[in-house]
Amino acid sequence: MWLNELYHQLDPIALQVGPLAIRWYGLAYLCGFFCAGIVMARVSRRWRINLTADDIVTIITGLACGVIVGGRLGYVLFYGKGYYLAHPLSIVMLNEGGMSFHGGLIGAVVGVYLANRSLGGPSFATVADLIAIGAPIGIFFGRCANFVNGELWGKETSLPWGVMFDDTGGGAVFRHPSQLYEALLEGLVMFCILYALSLKRPARPQGTFVGTFLTLYGVFRFLIEFVRLPDAQMGYLAWGWLTMGQVLSVPLFLVGLAMLIVSQRRNIEQH
Repeated sequence: MWLNELYHQLDPIALQVGPLAIRWYGLAYLCGFFCAGIVMARVSRRWRINLTADDIVTIITGLACGVIVGGRLGYVLFYGKGYYLAHPLSIVMLNEGGMSFHGGLIGAVVGVYLANRSLGGPSFATVADLIAIGAPIGIFFGRCANFVNGELWGKETSLPWGVMFDDTGGGAVFRHPSQLYEALLEGLVMFCILYALSLKRPARPQGTFVGTFLTLYGVFRFLIEFVRLPDAQMGYLAWGWLTMGQVLSVPLFLVGLAMLIVSQRRNIEQH
Protein backbone atom coordinates (compact mmCIF):
# COMPACT_ATOMS: atom_id res chain seq x y z
CA MET A 1 0.00 0.00 0.00
CA TRP A 2 2.53 2.58 -1.21
CA LEU A 3 0.01 5.42 -1.28
CA ASN A 4 -0.83 4.75 2.36
CA GLU A 5 2.82 5.26 3.30
CA LEU A 6 2.88 8.55 1.40
CA TYR A 7 -0.31 9.75 3.09
CA HIS A 8 1.04 9.15 6.59
CA GLN A 9 4.14 11.18 5.78
CA LEU A 10 2.08 14.26 4.85
CA ASP A 11 1.23 17.07 7.26
CA PRO A 12 -1.90 19.19 6.66
CA ILE A 13 0.07 22.21 7.92
CA ALA A 14 2.49 23.44 5.27
CA LEU A 15 4.20 26.04 7.46
CA GLN A 16 3.83 27.14 11.07
CA VAL A 17 5.33 30.28 12.58
CA GLY A 18 4.40 30.51 16.25
CA PRO A 19 0.59 30.40 16.53
CA LEU A 20 0.18 31.09 12.79
CA ALA A 21 -0.40 27.92 10.77
CA ILE A 22 -0.55 27.93 6.97
CA ARG A 23 -2.41 24.85 5.76
CA TRP A 24 -2.14 23.12 2.42
CA TYR A 25 -5.91 23.51 2.01
CA GLY A 26 -5.64 27.30 1.99
CA LEU A 27 -2.65 27.18 -0.34
CA ALA A 28 -4.64 24.93 -2.67
CA TYR A 29 -7.31 27.61 -3.04
CA LEU A 30 -4.65 30.27 -3.62
CA CYS A 31 -2.85 28.20 -6.27
CA GLY A 32 -6.14 27.30 -7.94
CA PHE A 33 -7.23 30.92 -8.35
CA PHE A 34 -3.76 31.96 -9.51
CA CYS A 35 -3.58 29.22 -12.15
CA ALA A 36 -7.13 29.98 -13.31
CA GLY A 37 -6.03 33.57 -13.88
CA ILE A 38 -2.98 32.44 -15.88
CA VAL A 39 -5.09 30.17 -18.08
CA MET A 40 -7.66 32.91 -18.53
CA ALA A 41 -4.98 35.34 -19.68
CA ARG A 42 -3.42 32.89 -22.16
CA VAL A 43 -6.69 31.76 -23.72
CA SER A 44 -8.12 35.29 -23.93
CA ARG A 45 -5.05 36.38 -25.89
CA ARG A 46 -5.46 33.45 -28.26
CA TRP A 47 -9.12 34.29 -28.73
CA ARG A 48 -8.23 37.99 -29.08
CA ILE A 49 -10.51 38.99 -26.22
CA ASN A 50 -9.71 42.41 -24.78
CA LEU A 51 -8.90 41.64 -21.15
CA THR A 52 -6.19 43.53 -19.27
CA ALA A 53 -4.25 42.15 -16.32
CA ASP A 54 -6.31 44.38 -14.01
CA ASP A 55 -9.52 43.02 -15.54
CA ILE A 56 -8.42 39.45 -14.86
CA VAL A 57 -7.47 40.29 -11.26
CA THR A 58 -10.92 41.82 -10.73
CA ILE A 59 -12.69 38.80 -12.22
CA ILE A 60 -10.60 36.28 -10.26
CA THR A 61 -11.25 38.27 -7.06
CA GLY A 62 -14.99 38.05 -7.73
CA LEU A 63 -14.59 34.36 -8.46
CA ALA A 64 -12.70 33.75 -5.22
CA CYS A 65 -15.26 35.60 -3.10
CA GLY A 66 -18.11 33.75 -4.78
CA VAL A 67 -16.52 30.33 -4.40
CA ILE A 68 -15.73 30.80 -0.70
CA VAL A 69 -19.06 32.36 0.31
CA GLY A 70 -21.13 30.11 -1.96
CA GLY A 71 -19.18 27.00 -1.00
CA ARG A 72 -19.76 27.61 2.68
CA LEU A 73 -23.44 28.52 2.36
CA GLY A 74 -23.96 25.58 0.03
CA TYR A 75 -22.56 23.21 2.64
CA VAL A 76 -24.79 24.76 5.29
CA LEU A 77 -27.90 24.36 3.12
CA PHE A 78 -27.18 21.04 1.40
CA TYR A 79 -25.30 19.14 4.10
CA GLY A 80 -25.99 20.94 7.39
CA LYS A 81 -29.15 18.97 8.13
CA GLY A 82 -30.35 21.44 10.76
CA TYR A 83 -27.04 21.73 12.63
CA TYR A 84 -26.48 25.35 11.64
CA LEU A 85 -29.99 26.36 12.67
CA ALA A 86 -29.03 25.36 16.20
CA HIS A 87 -25.48 26.75 15.90
CA PRO A 88 -25.71 29.80 13.57
CA LEU A 89 -22.31 31.18 14.62
CA SER A 90 -20.67 28.03 13.23
CA ILE A 91 -21.63 29.17 9.72
CA VAL A 92 -18.69 31.60 9.65
CA MET A 93 -16.27 29.17 11.30
CA LEU A 94 -14.44 28.13 8.13
CA ASN A 95 -11.70 26.52 10.23
CA GLU A 96 -14.22 23.85 11.22
CA GLY A 97 -14.40 22.70 7.60
CA GLY A 98 -17.36 22.17 5.32
CA MET A 99 -17.43 23.46 1.73
CA SER A 100 -19.77 22.43 -1.06
CA PHE A 101 -18.66 22.36 -4.70
CA HIS A 102 -22.20 22.90 -5.93
CA GLY A 103 -22.68 25.89 -3.64
CA GLY A 104 -19.29 27.22 -4.69
CA LEU A 105 -20.34 26.93 -8.33
CA ILE A 106 -23.44 29.04 -7.74
CA GLY A 107 -21.38 31.56 -5.79
CA ALA A 108 -18.79 31.66 -8.58
CA VAL A 109 -21.45 32.52 -11.17
CA VAL A 110 -22.74 35.39 -9.02
CA GLY A 111 -19.27 36.67 -8.11
CA VAL A 112 -17.96 36.60 -11.69
CA TYR A 113 -21.14 38.20 -13.05
CA LEU A 114 -20.89 41.12 -10.64
CA ALA A 115 -17.15 41.56 -11.23
CA ASN A 116 -17.49 41.44 -15.01
CA ARG A 117 -20.45 43.82 -14.91
CA SER A 118 -18.35 46.38 -13.06
CA LEU A 119 -15.76 46.22 -15.87
CA GLY A 120 -18.11 46.61 -18.78
CA GLY A 121 -15.77 44.38 -20.76
CA PRO A 122 -16.33 41.10 -22.66
CA SER A 123 -19.69 39.38 -22.56
CA PHE A 124 -20.38 37.36 -19.43
CA ALA A 125 -20.77 34.17 -21.51
CA THR A 126 -17.22 34.50 -22.85
CA VAL A 127 -15.78 35.26 -19.41
CA ALA A 128 -17.60 32.22 -18.00
CA ASP A 129 -16.14 30.03 -20.75
CA LEU A 130 -12.64 31.31 -20.00
CA ILE A 131 -13.02 30.51 -16.31
CA ALA A 132 -14.47 27.07 -17.05
CA ILE A 133 -11.24 26.13 -18.84
CA GLY A 134 -9.03 26.93 -15.84
CA ALA A 135 -11.42 25.87 -13.08
CA PRO A 136 -10.43 22.16 -13.12
CA ILE A 137 -6.92 23.14 -12.00
CA GLY A 138 -8.45 24.57 -8.83
CA ILE A 139 -10.47 21.39 -8.35
CA PHE A 140 -7.27 19.36 -8.72
CA PHE A 141 -5.46 21.31 -6.01
CA GLY A 142 -8.51 21.28 -3.75
CA ARG A 143 -8.99 17.52 -3.95
CA CYS A 144 -5.29 16.91 -3.34
CA ALA A 145 -5.62 19.07 -0.22
CA ASN A 146 -8.63 16.98 0.85
CA PHE A 147 -6.36 13.94 0.61
CA VAL A 148 -3.66 15.59 2.71
CA ASN A 149 -6.31 16.51 5.29
CA GLY A 150 -7.57 12.92 5.38
CA GLU A 151 -11.17 13.91 4.61
CA LEU A 152 -13.83 12.82 2.13
CA TRP A 153 -12.37 9.32 1.95
CA GLY A 154 -13.94 6.38 0.18
CA LYS A 155 -15.25 2.91 0.91
CA GLU A 156 -13.15 -0.04 1.96
CA THR A 157 -10.93 -1.57 -0.70
CA SER A 158 -8.27 -4.25 -1.14
CA LEU A 159 -6.67 -2.48 -4.10
CA PRO A 160 -2.91 -1.84 -3.80
CA TRP A 161 -3.38 1.92 -3.62
CA GLY A 162 -5.80 1.79 -0.69
CA VAL A 163 -5.16 4.23 2.17
CA MET A 164 -5.85 3.85 5.88
CA PHE A 165 -7.33 7.12 7.17
CA ASP A 166 -7.19 5.90 10.76
CA ASP A 167 -6.00 9.28 12.06
CA THR A 168 -9.10 11.12 10.82
CA GLY A 169 -11.87 8.67 11.67
CA GLY A 170 -11.59 6.21 8.80
CA GLY A 171 -10.77 3.28 11.03
CA ALA A 172 -8.04 0.65 10.68
CA VAL A 173 -9.11 -0.37 7.16
CA PHE A 174 -7.81 0.51 3.73
CA ARG A 175 -10.09 2.80 1.76
CA HIS A 176 -10.40 4.21 -1.74
CA PRO A 177 -8.51 7.53 -1.96
CA SER A 178 -11.59 9.00 -3.62
CA GLN A 179 -10.14 12.50 -3.24
CA LEU A 180 -7.41 11.56 -5.71
CA TYR A 181 -9.90 9.96 -8.09
CA GLU A 182 -11.68 13.32 -8.17
CA ALA A 183 -8.40 15.20 -8.54
CA LEU A 184 -7.59 13.05 -11.57
CA LEU A 185 -10.98 13.05 -13.33
CA GLU A 186 -12.54 16.36 -12.27
CA GLY A 187 -9.16 18.06 -12.31
CA LEU A 188 -6.52 16.86 -14.74
CA VAL A 189 -8.73 15.03 -17.25
CA MET A 190 -11.29 17.83 -17.45
CA PHE A 191 -8.58 20.49 -17.81
CA CYS A 192 -6.86 18.60 -20.63
CA ILE A 193 -10.16 18.20 -22.51
CA LEU A 194 -11.25 21.83 -22.06
CA TYR A 195 -7.84 23.27 -22.88
CA ALA A 196 -7.57 21.11 -26.01
CA LEU A 197 -10.99 22.37 -27.13
CA SER A 198 -9.85 25.96 -26.57
CA LEU A 199 -7.00 25.59 -29.11
CA LYS A 200 -9.34 25.66 -32.09
CA ARG A 201 -9.40 28.84 -34.17
CA PRO A 202 -11.75 30.55 -34.49
CA ALA A 203 -12.85 29.80 -30.94
CA ARG A 204 -15.77 27.49 -30.37
CA PRO A 205 -19.16 29.15 -29.74
CA GLN A 206 -20.13 30.76 -26.45
CA GLY A 207 -21.36 28.24 -23.89
CA THR A 208 -19.28 25.36 -25.28
CA PHE A 209 -16.82 25.33 -22.40
CA VAL A 210 -19.24 25.91 -19.53
CA GLY A 211 -21.50 23.25 -21.02
CA THR A 212 -18.62 20.78 -21.36
CA PHE A 213 -17.43 21.55 -17.82
CA LEU A 214 -20.87 20.96 -16.26
CA THR A 215 -21.51 17.81 -18.29
CA LEU A 216 -18.17 16.20 -17.49
CA TYR A 217 -18.24 17.19 -13.84
CA GLY A 218 -21.76 15.82 -13.44
CA VAL A 219 -20.73 12.46 -14.92
CA PHE A 220 -17.42 12.13 -13.07
CA ARG A 221 -18.82 13.19 -9.69
CA PHE A 222 -21.83 10.89 -10.01
CA LEU A 223 -19.59 7.90 -10.75
CA ILE A 224 -17.00 8.61 -8.05
CA GLU A 225 -19.75 8.85 -5.44
CA PHE A 226 -20.13 5.07 -5.76
CA VAL A 227 -16.74 4.58 -4.08
CA ARG A 228 -16.85 7.65 -1.82
CA LEU A 229 -18.55 7.52 1.55
CA PRO A 230 -21.33 10.10 1.98
CA ASP A 231 -21.11 12.73 4.71
CA ALA A 232 -21.82 11.04 8.04
CA GLN A 233 -24.71 13.36 8.91
CA MET A 234 -26.41 12.68 5.56
CA GLY A 235 -25.82 9.02 4.82
CA TYR A 236 -27.48 7.51 1.76
CA LEU A 237 -30.69 9.22 0.64
CA ALA A 238 -32.30 6.24 -1.10
CA TRP A 239 -31.79 2.67 -2.32
CA GLY A 240 -28.71 2.22 -0.16
CA TRP A 241 -26.45 4.02 -2.64
CA LEU A 242 -27.87 7.43 -3.69
CA THR A 243 -25.93 10.33 -2.16
CA MET A 244 -26.52 14.07 -1.98
CA GLY A 245 -23.51 14.55 -4.26
CA GLN A 246 -25.22 12.46 -6.93
CA VAL A 247 -28.54 14.25 -6.53
CA LEU A 248 -26.84 17.62 -7.01
CA SER A 249 -24.77 16.37 -9.95
CA VAL A 250 -27.72 15.25 -12.08
CA PRO A 251 -28.99 18.81 -12.73
CA LEU A 252 -25.42 19.91 -13.51
CA PHE A 253 -25.20 17.24 -16.20
CA LEU A 254 -28.61 18.15 -17.65
CA VAL A 255 -27.90 21.90 -17.67
CA GLY A 256 -24.49 21.28 -19.23
CA LEU A 257 -25.96 19.09 -21.94
CA ALA A 258 -28.64 21.69 -22.69
CA MET A 259 -25.99 24.42 -22.88
CA LEU A 260 -23.96 22.38 -25.38
CA ILE A 261 -26.99 21.88 -27.61
CA VAL A 262 -28.02 25.55 -27.44
CA SER A 263 -24.47 26.81 -27.99
CA GLN A 264 -24.10 24.79 -31.17
CA ARG A 265 -27.47 25.89 -32.50
CA ARG A 266 -26.98 29.59 -31.73
CA ASN A 267 -23.30 29.54 -32.74
CA ILE A 268 -22.46 32.92 -31.13
CA GLU A 269 -18.79 33.75 -31.43
CA GLN A 270 -16.66 34.60 -28.40
CA HIS A 271 -16.47 38.33 -27.88
